[in-house]
Amino acid sequence: MEKKCPDCVCSGIGPELSRAVRQALNVPDSANQHFRNAGVEMLKGLRDLLDQRIETLSHQEEQRGTKVSVD
Repeated sequence: MEKKCPDCVCSGIGPELSRAVRQALNVPDSANQHFRNAGVEMLKGLRDLLDQRIETLSHQEEQRGTKVSVD
């Protein structure tokens, strides 16, 4: 098997292994839908973490610096 991603720890076998497991276990569509939904929820959680970090950094920028009036 050809290594598909030079930095990948699985040496590209991950997708092949996933396909083999799905075929061997005959995973029903309903289970796949649950796994897909779980993946979406993980991404939403990451989005919330990123939004919180962006808000924190934006608030810190507002507090930095001093206004100076120029004549």
